[in-house]
Amino acid sequence: MSQQGPLIVVSHGERQASVVARASRSIFPVLDIDWSEASRGIERFQPAAVFVPTTEGAGAGLDSLAGQLAAIQPYVPLIVADPDPPCPDNALPFSSLNGGIDRFDRRLNAALRVRTLHATVLRRLAGNPAAPRLPDADPIRDATVLLIGRGAAYPTLSVAFGERLGVLGALSIEAAAKHLNARDLDGVVISEGFTRRVVDALLTVLAEDTRFRNLPISVPAGGPWAAYDLPNLEVMPSEPDHVVSTFLPLVRQHAFEARLHRTLKSMDAGGLLDPRTGLLTGDAFHRELNMAIRQTRSSGAGLSIARFSFGQQHERSLFDAARILSRLMRRMDFGTLEADGSIVVVFADADLRNAQMIARRLSSVMKHTTLSARRASRIDPQVTLTASRFDDSAASLLTRLSSEARAAS
Repeated sequence: MSQQGPLIVVSHGERQASVVARASRSIFPVLDIDWSEASRGIERFQPAAVFVPTTEGAGAGLDSLAGQLAAIQPYVPLIVADPDPPCPDNALPFSSLNGGIDRFDRRLNAALRVRTLHATVLRRLAGNPAAPRLPDADPIRDATVLLIGRGAAYPTLSVAFGERLGVLGALSIEAAAKHLNARDLDGVVISEGFTRRVVDALLTVLAEDTRFRNLPISVPAGGPWAAYDLPNLEVMPSEPDHVVSTFLPLVRQHAFEARLHRTLKSMDAGGLLDPRTGLLTGDAFHRELNMAIRQTRSSGAGLSIARFSFGQQHERSLFDAARILSRLMRRMDFGTLEADGSIVVVFADADLRNAQMIARRLSSVMKHTTLSARRASRIDPQVTLTASRFDDSAASLLTRLSSEARAAS
């Protein structure tokens, strides 16, 4: 993996490059730089990644270094061993006591993949001015973590994480499995309340499934967790505020990676997909609907359309619901997020009865997995359905759907 830059190791007089180089197969060369020379070294060598083996003696230098790296494009990972909270937003934690430097290469390689993905997106955006731009908002605003636990720390962790990002709770491994299979996540926090054997089984499943292998995962201390092939696995202390501060940079990196994937998918589709939702843009949806109606008219097949209304305009909840739908819809179906906050989905080759069954399943999944702006309540989508007629156009079909939605409200 060519990264067009070295790995810089920033320390306070100690020479760590040779130790890191032996553990890292992802990048070469590895350069030692003292804290007093860190800023100039970053400008001169343009690193692909930076590693801080200890924050002792760094003082305010770590915050300054993190700010300098955050302003560079493409993304430059900053990995910090055993950071003391509060951590800079982009300081990826690395538990040196959990497997030591032997785990460093896996953590670095996972971060460098995000850098490569970012470079690819920037290159393609530069060659296509009409493509949708990358959002400037903090990726943590789009992030969702799964909190699994039964112990006394569970409520405190839920509140602490919920103040910063979306949280889905699971009191059992079975409930956690449903969330993992139903939606995209940016991290998994395993709290107290489970035996080591149960945690071992869960980590084994996560490590063996490529969908989850690179997820940030937080586990409590007390187990031989370093052996798992999970590059972003971190052993966390028991204090909830410490867990949140240390774990958030890994979650932010994963949310940024997910944003990059959505942007690339949108560009691969010729800009027809909204990178925020994974659904069609409004213009592309109406063109696709017109084409589907013409094909239905000529073939005699059925076509149904559904509107999912959520009763709120909270952006995070709407985007969350849209991404869940885009993941669960059949490949032949398509939809869009409307300006009024509703989601319209077309079910190809489906009569009204089949469309009702599909919409009911989608609505049930969204109800149980979509984040709500009000933490005490769930999203409860209101579904309106109608089927196409032989003389329908896209405009008449959507008008009838809107009329039925108003009548039902």
